[in-house]
Amino acid sequence: MTNLLTGVFELLLTIIQLYQWVVIAYCVFSMLYAFGVLDGRNRAVWQIGNILSRLTEPALNPIRRVLPTFGNVDLAPLALLLGLQYLARPAVVAIYRMLVTGSLSSGLY
Repeated sequence: MTNLLTGVFELLLTIIQLYQWVVIAYCVFSMLYAFGVLDGRNRAVWQIGNILSRLTEPALNPIRRVLPTFGNVDLAPLALLLGLQYLARPAVVAIYRMLVTGSLSSGLY
């Protein structure tokens, strides 16, 4: 039973890590698109941008509604990455440790 539980939580941590890379790829893509390095009329570029947007916008839109605007600077991806790294990952690890050991230990990693 513990092996299955460990596998599920490792999968959750891997999904969080992959999503962090998707957010980083979205930021790089949007920057390259904004500076005209990527051509939006190219079908492949448009599809990649559409996929990245569909994966990240549901998480970024609520953050954008809460954060104040700083002109053209979008801090929502940074806030999302910080939330994933310092809130979501430690929460998953803490839940795993609580289920396996029955108590929370002092360190999360």
